[in-house]
Amino acid sequence: MAEILKVLVVDDELGMRLGVARSLRDFAVRLPDIDTEVGFSVEQAGNAEAALDMIAESRPDILLLDYKLPTMSGLEVLERIGAGGTANGDNGEMLTIMITAYASLETAVSAVKRGAYDFLAKPFTPDELRSTVRKAAGRLVLARKARKYAQEKRQVRFEFISVLAHELKAPLGAIEGYLNIVKERSAGDDQAVYDKIVERSLIRITGMRKMIADLLDLTRIESGQKKRELASVNLREIAQSVLTNNTAEAAPLNIELALDVPEDLTMNADRGEIEIMLNNLVSNAVKYSRDGGRVTVRLRSEGEAGTGGVIIDVADTGIGMSEQEAAKLFKDFTRIKNEKTKNILGSGLGLSIVKKLATLYGGDVSVCSRPGEGSTFTVVLKQA
Repeated sequence: MAEILKVLVVDDELGMRLGVARSLRDFAVRLPDIDTEVGFSVEQAGNAEAALDMIAESRPDILLLDYKLPTMSGLEVLERIGAGGTANGDNGEMLTIMITAYASLETAVSAVKRGAYDFLAKPFTPDELRSTVRKAAGRLVLARKARKYAQEKRQVRFEFISVLAHELKAPLGAIEGYLNIVKERSAGDDQAVYDKIVERSLIRITGMRKMIADLLDLTRIESGQKKRELASVNLREIAQSVLTNNTAEAAPLNIELALDVPEDLTMNADRGEIEIMLNNLVSNAVKYSRDGGRVTVRLRSEGEAGTGGVIIDVADTGIGMSEQEAAKLFKDFTRIKNEKTKNILGSGLGLSIVKKLATLYGGDVSVCSRPGEGSTFTVVLKQA
């Protein structure tokens, strides 16, 4: 990534201006921490008035300002541009470097008090100029990147909270409505109706509890605070346990749960992470399957590469999805919404969690699906 910073050199000596422009013409600063290379374009002003006009029209990123100018001093120029709080670059607009033949501690202190970032004494070599400009460019670009990332973080947090509020609003509203019916006995005297209302409320509460659990998993993973306990684990044993835990959900729909895993398939992993991935994939497959369908879990070693990795396939004979719908998966709070899925509850976080956990193993997750035929989710895991 390349970025060009605009430099304005203000000096009444033409030779000085041309020398600065020549020294910076092909100069570039590499900032490996943010994978950025910075180049420079140089503009020139021979007096304070021209400089102030140019700054007012289009602020430079770096201002090289001579201390002694014909009609006013560089300190006076600093006072004028510093009134807007942009002389020292604190708001990311501009950094000022004073250049002068009258180098003294008093001059330097006065310049800094008025907002200068640095001080360059005449005569200076091209290397000294470049060193000073390099330092200013690094601070300027890093500060801007930090502000950009902070703004993006605030935006992501806002969107996250907005989506969460939206996702919780519907079940809370439904439960409130059910409770009002019970409170007012507006459904009559048939106890079976009220039993059904309680059942529906409990289903909604279960969904919200699942969302909270998924959110906790997600935040632990993304914050790096999830404690991992890596050890050799038997994947068949874990997969069998996950299928058993999903039997109660699959049985009323006559969905067959099948397992295809070698008895001795093991890998170095965190047992809890494998359980979360498998459970999210299997419960998802059950929810989106048809009555009398089939969910098959297959685990196998990753070919003959000798990496010790594992491939997980979870296939269902459910409603499937289009390519456009599949492309939207694996993002936070993403659920496929259409006529076939409108009554299927979920947090929209399960597949996102699967993807984030897979990356901890140097792997990834993908899906192959056809509308009306079913879906197969594939997770590739390397050794942790």
